[in-house]
Amino acid sequence: MARKPIREVNRMKLTTRAVEALAPGDREAFIWDTALPNFGLRVYSTGRKTYLIQYRNTGGRTRRPRIGDHGVLTADQARQEARRRLGAVACGEDPSEERTTRRRAISVRDLGERFLTDHVAIRCKSSTERNYRQQVRNHVIPRLGAHKVTEVTRADIAALHHAMRETPHQANRVLAVMSKMFSLAELWGLRQDGSNPCRLIPKYREERKERFLDAEELARLSEVLNTVEANGSESPFVTAAFRLLILTGCRHGEIQKLRWDEVRGGYLHLRDTKTGARRIPLSNEALRILSTLPRTNGNPYVIEGRFPESHITDLQRPWRRIRGIADLSDVRIHDLRHTFASIAVQNGIDLLTVGKLLGHSSYQTTERYAHLADEPIRRAGQQVSGVLGDMMQTADPAPEPGRPALRLVR
Repeated sequence: MARKPIREVNRMKLTTRAVEALAPGDREAFIWDTALPNFGLRVYSTGRKTYLIQYRNTGGRTRRPRIGDHGVLTADQARQEARRRLGAVACGEDPSEERTTRRRAISVRDLGERFLTDHVAIRCKSSTERNYRQQVRNHVIPRLGAHKVTEVTRADIAALHHAMRETPHQANRVLAVMSKMFSLAELWGLRQDGSNPCRLIPKYREERKERFLDAEELARLSEVLNTVEANGSESPFVTAAFRLLILTGCRHGEIQKLRWDEVRGGYLHLRDTKTGARRIPLSNEALRILSTLPRTNGNPYVIEGRFPESHITDLQRPWRRIRGIADLSDVRIHDLRHTFASIAVQNGIDLLTVGKLLGHSSYQTTERYAHLADEPIRRAGQQVSGVLGDMMQTADPAPEPGRPALRLVR
């Protein structure tokens, strides 16, 4: 079949044979299909031939996205794909814009770094920042870092979560971090609204660690604290820190970084806690401990560190030594806070008040201690029932006419 000069052709039915018969000109040209409007062929002066579609987007601009090269695709295959894409355009989609968006989409690695610098470093506590940084760099980036943010699917997230099933607590924390990352990706215009791939992925069940010290264990721990302070194996600041954690229910970092100007009027006036500024009442015993601590001029911290104007940076190692001596190897520092809460609940203090003492941001967090209120409730129920029982037996019931009187057995 003789090849037709490109300048003589503008519209024709695009078939594989007809396309191959076209001879290139000295510059590129477009040939439009007579069978499917807006489906065409672009012929370059080099001889390359590419199938495409043409349409106007919502802004009125003409778009001509490429479908594929002739030779890779036949004319019929290209027409079929053109029909699909033109149908999407008729439904309001913009294939050219979507392709540009995918090409420009950042990777999950880039999203993770932006999440850490633009969100976490600004809005989170230093301890939270360390945890998020570890989860992003140790788990998210190694598994998903090379993926485009726009291409991550729920199946990708579910696979990562499943791979961490042996450590359910860690798996759930990583899932929460990824959910926040992709929520911010929507806010920053990097993904479509409502497309967070972490949605509907169920978390693993976690066994809560609720270890409370009983009276005998508290006495044993107190004896060890006295001993290690007296023999000089632990500093008075270390022992004071653990005593204050027990007596106040504070978080580890709140006592570790406590400043003297936050101790006034029988309260700790903490400026910056996990749930914001809060005021914590001090018992007489806690005030006594604070009053006996040595103070160094120029050091603003209650629990002084080894260096000038510093606080202790590590309470974990001394705690491991102390709990080992006290035979409490399964007790964490955070369990001292649980112990404060458990004693409060078991002595009849309501959960709302306990939550305020602990600085919980929601009532649901405090509800983990609800089962500890059973005993005071049982005692109260027995007391009320006893009083009612006595009241019911203060007088004998009046007999009905013609029937003998009945008497309560006392």
